[in-house]
Amino acid sequence: MRETLEQQEAVLALPDSALRGAGLSGSKAASIRDLAEHVADGRLRLDDLSRRTDEEVIERLVAVRGIGRWTAEMFLMFTLGRLDVWPVDDYGVRTGYARAHGLKEIPKPKDLVGLGERYRPWRSVAAWYCWRAVEDKGLVGG
Repeated sequence: MRETLEQQEAVLALPDSALRGAGLSGSKAASIRDLAEHVADGRLRLDDLSRRTDEEVIERLVAVRGIGRWTAEMFLMFTLGRLDVWPVDDYGVRTGYARAHGLKEIPKPKDLVGLGERYRPWRSVAAWYCWRAVEDKGLVGG
């Protein structure tokens, strides 16, 4: 935890020109700075996110500038290793679901919510397969 705070303080000490010089846009630099501020002042505790529910993690992360629900869901899946995340706003998941199930139209996010229930509690795995389905040229409709 101490190391994390030191890293956040180091980011906060950097001038904007250093962040821009590293190739970050002004918006991305502001997002990184906001994340560092949230961690440094205790509004976002990284050390307890793994003990939080998915929705609690999402709520905490989206409070940071530049982090939306999709980014928070990717964090849940690929950093925290959560197996039951269903990113319905992800175009690749929606497209892959349609291809894998032979649908003529890509489902809307609100429709994909219910369609994903069949995969609970392994929706992250199903999402991964949906992403792969987009790449699979052998699927019907591919």
